[in-house]
Amino acid sequence: MNKMIQIKDFKNFEEKTIKTQGWVTNKRSGKGLEFIILRDGSGYAQCIVNKDDVSGDVFEIAKRLSQETSIKIEGKIVKDEKQLGGYELQISNLKVIGDSDNYPITNKEHGIEFLMDKRHLWLRSKRQWAILKVRNRIIFAINNFFQTEGFVQTDSPIFTGNAAEGSTTLFSSKFYEQDAYLAQTGQLYGEAMAMAMGKIYTFGPTFRAEKSKTRRHLSEFWMIEPEMAFHDNDMNMDLIEKFLRYIVADILENCKEELLVLDRDTTAFKTLIQKDFPRLTYDEAVEIIKGIKTINGKTSIELLEEDLKNIKAKISENRTGIEDREKEIAGGVKKGKRNFLQNKIDQLKNEISTLEQKEKNIPQWLNSAKNFKYGEDFGGSDETVITRMFDVPVMVYNWPHEIKAFYMKRDKESPELAKGVDVLAPEGYGEIVGGGERETDLNLLIEKIEEHKLPMSAFEWYLDLRKYGSVPHAGFGLGLERTVAWICGTQHIRETIPFPRYYGRLHP
Repeated sequence: MNKMIQIKDFKNFEEKTIKTQGWVTNKRSGKGLEFIILRDGSGYAQCIVNKDDVSGDVFEIAKRLSQETSIKIEGKIVKDEKQLGGYELQISNLKVIGDSDNYPITNKEHGIEFLMDKRHLWLRSKRQWAILKVRNRIIFAINNFFQTEGFVQTDSPIFTGNAAEGSTTLFSSKFYEQDAYLAQTGQLYGEAMAMAMGKIYTFGPTFRAEKSKTRRHLSEFWMIEPEMAFHDNDMNMDLIEKFLRYIVADILENCKEELLVLDRDTTAFKTLIQKDFPRLTYDEAVEIIKGIKTINGKTSIELLEEDLKNIKAKISENRTGIEDREKEIAGGVKKGKRNFLQNKIDQLKNEISTLEQKEKNIPQWLNSAKNFKYGEDFGGSDETVITRMFDVPVMVYNWPHEIKAFYMKRDKESPELAKGVDVLAPEGYGEIVGGGERETDLNLLIEKIEEHKLPMSAFEWYLDLRKYGSVPHAGFGLGLERTVAWICGTQHIRETIPFPRYYGRLHP
């Protein structure tokens, strides 16, 4: 057999001799044995070289293999439920394709800045592989959903002549002799296309020049932005809920291995598929933040204080666990037992580090919640407080119009409110969707453009949409990277895109 078989297809070749190729991600030696963890982009597999089953030259090559050496191998696939992927390869022949000397990313701990500088290599690690596989499947599910729902995928320009989300977060450029900006959103153009196609979605890169390094911010990110003619905000929220359920269900079905690699607790996702999303007005959400409104018999303040108490107890428990294991090691144990205990100590230390960050954050969240002023937009801590009360995404709608984009529809019954909606992901992941109904009143739209001090000439084409056959319409934008972070359970958005761009990071 000359065809190279991918690791993901090993299950189809049980007890057969095959050829495959990939990279050595890890290796250990035993008596007369070399254990190689091979990766090929489709998965991971343990491969064994037995000194008695190969030539002396092959065994010597296997002994000298270093991390990330690329190899071609031939061997027999054997089922073994204990092994990664359920199969292992018993090697009969091996050839080096490309050597790898002194690979810089080892199995020890590395600082995040070092890893970001080596992002082109960090992508090869199992965790990053799993995150980007999930990202790929989310993209697939997004396109499947909208195509099945009768949407037309269209494209909006990356160069624009105007701001859409606020002029202070624009990346300026030159388009030949004209001033131009990198697009903050495809939404305004999406509205024009919805008037032609009925239901459309755009899917592309967008840019925000915020000088922020928080775990939720990127300067370049991907947005999915559907726009629907003849839709109001209630219909919009129904679609958002159906859409998010579809994505999560797809990932649970098709990314089981990746979620295991990420050690992602999927209990809440299984609940999400069955449960309606809470819908809160802005006023109700503020009452939750300030600890006025109870959910399931508790206020947010009470729940956070309880969380803080439990975190302190868990930190103390972990420290005791570390001390007990360190005493056991000091008393003298065999190598295997020592390694087991040391791994547990390292695990407990990592847990303490995460818990200590939460211990530090909660008093800040409590202070921010108690002092929140009505009429302000929600910050990250406010979103965390709200979502702590629920185990599924929360929809917050009917916002003060002053803090929403100029194109948001004003509520006729309560003109101080805009018919916007933000969807907040649980577990502190915050806003993943922002959208709403679009303003159709030409005069109100002109008033808002002037209020935001935007150049009217740049929006003449947009105002035409209200002059010629305007209809109620709505839409939303979903941030791909924030969604990937939430589903994967990763703490920082920089791990959700192959080569992140954020304040201070342009390379590699």
